[in-house]
Amino acid sequence: MSFVFDIPAAEAANAAGKYNQKIQNRNAEVAIQEKNRLEERNEFDLARFDQQFLQLQGETETAILTSGAELSGSGLRILESNAQQAVLEKDILTYNSKVAQSQKLEEANFSRMQGALARQQGKIAQYGYYAKAGESLMSFYPTGGSSTGGTKPK
Repeated sequence: MSFVFDIPAAEAANAAGKYNQKIQNRNAEVAIQEKNRLEERNEFDLARFDQQFLQLQGETETAILTSGAELSGSGLRILESNAQQAVLEKDILTYNSKVAQSQKLEEANFSRMQGALARQQGKIAQYGYYAKAGESLMSFYPTGGSSTGGTKPK
């Protein structure tokens, strides 16, 4: 009579697989949202950096000119060096953001894979319970004259 319990267990295993897949798909969506937030944050950080850089360059130029020097020679080299450093800093900000975004995409992909695996495990468990129920029924109703230990209905 275990088939009576196997059918509900099969449906529960299937439902658990579907539920776990939904959880992992939601985790993937969250990771994608975080990736998008990182991208937006990078754009904001770059814009803020540009503002700060322009302010620094203006202050540097003012300091050079108020010292009595001209914007040539050392003064010009300082401004050029600042500009080169700014480009490098922006590249580093962008690189770090892209790495973080890639990690979030990998998290999303991994969550989707885990969800698909959970769904498949649920299906496999479901089929296992159905097979067990079928075996129980076959032993309860043996066919032919074989001696499988079951009883024939009268």
